[in-house]
Amino acid sequence: MELTVYLAGQIHDNWREQVVQKAKERNLPLKFVAPQTDHERSDNIGEDILGKQPNNLFKDDAASSINNFRTQVLMQKADVVIALFGEKYKQWNTAMDASTALALGKPTIIVRPESLIHPLKELSNKANVTVETIDQAIDVLAYIYE
Repeated sequence: MELTVYLAGQIHDNWREQVVQKAKERNLPLKFVAPQTDHERSDNIGEDILGKQPNNLFKDDAASSINNFRTQVLMQKADVVIALFGEKYKQWNTAMDASTALALGKPTIIVRPESLIHPLKELSNKANVTVETIDQAIDVLAYIYE
């Protein structure tokens, strides 16, 4: 049984590649999807499709509409969502994606460091599982196949 896993979280480092590699090392039958990870592409997609916008508000709104469309399609197709919260970047998009996953009834694993226990307590309480490391998240997924 192959599962599709949506990887929600910041796009500024290679954490997604780590998840994919760890799943491959364990021969887990998982397919991964994610938000657009090319930051420039994500920021400019509205203008790329709809043309030049009159100001940054309209540019951001156009990009957000298309990015949200993409996220909705991929998340609805996903069987499981992993939402990774890190300490280095603002986590607004991660929180939005995790909340969306929970509202859609998607089984959700939240990965967050100990320092974010308090700020994420309500979200963690709603998630199916909350862990502190990528390895722990992979262990949860591997358990499905035992």
